[in-house]
Amino acid sequence: MPNIQSAKKRVKVSEKKNLRNRIVKSGMRSAVRKLNTAIAEDPQNAGSMLSKTSAVIDKAASKGVIHKNAANRKKARLAKQLNKAAV
Repeated sequence: MPNIQSAKKRVKVSEKKNLRNRIVKSGMRSAVRKLNTAIAEDPQNAGSMLSKTSAVIDKAASKGVIHKNAANRKKARLAKQLNKAAV
């Protein structure tokens, strides 16, 4: 445990940020998982879920939880997976 006041504050701030990041990342993973099951079950109707999932991924990238290139890569892979299943 830190003794210096500023170090104590950094611990509190980093715990709070870590909690927020975990919540956002968990929500993103859940959205991706739901989309994957929708693609497997009904690829025709999964297109609307792709836009919702993309929004969740973009929000995670805008908050700095994941890098913007990682977000774009995830979205591209999901779209590719959806197009492959729809054919």
